[in-house]
Amino acid sequence: MAARRSVVDYALARRAALASVRSGRTTMADACDAHPYLLRAAKYHGESTDEPCPICRKANVTHVTYVYGDELGQYAGRVKKTSELTQMAAEYGEFRVYVVEVCQSCGWNHLAMSYALGTGEPSAGQRRRVRPN
Repeated sequence: MAARRSVVDYALARRAALASVRSGRTTMADACDAHPYLLRAAKYHGESTDEPCPICRKANVTHVTYVYGDELGQYAGRVKKTSELTQMAAEYGEFRVYVVEVCQSCGWNHLAMSYALGTGEPSAGQRRRVRPN
């Protein structure tokens, strides 16, 4: 895969959310509130992991990967497979990738990480033109 830039790992926030559930400050209903569209994306487009759900421990979490960026146009906000990101990174100057972990059994969901991919150069349509004096 292309080199990830500006990586943000949300493990600390995840740990805090889980501690809040275990201590009773957050209800299971609030923690396991995945939107139906997110559950559907996990079912049909997600990538399985070997990591058990931290809440129900009945099923493994699924990673759903979303891409966003100005250069993506109509493709912004779409779910992509990890294998598709390498080709996209070679085609676009920069876009953000968001990986959400989802349990299809109980509805747990949490943003796992985000990072930037791309060539680092603006695409041909995005380059600024220098105006002659």
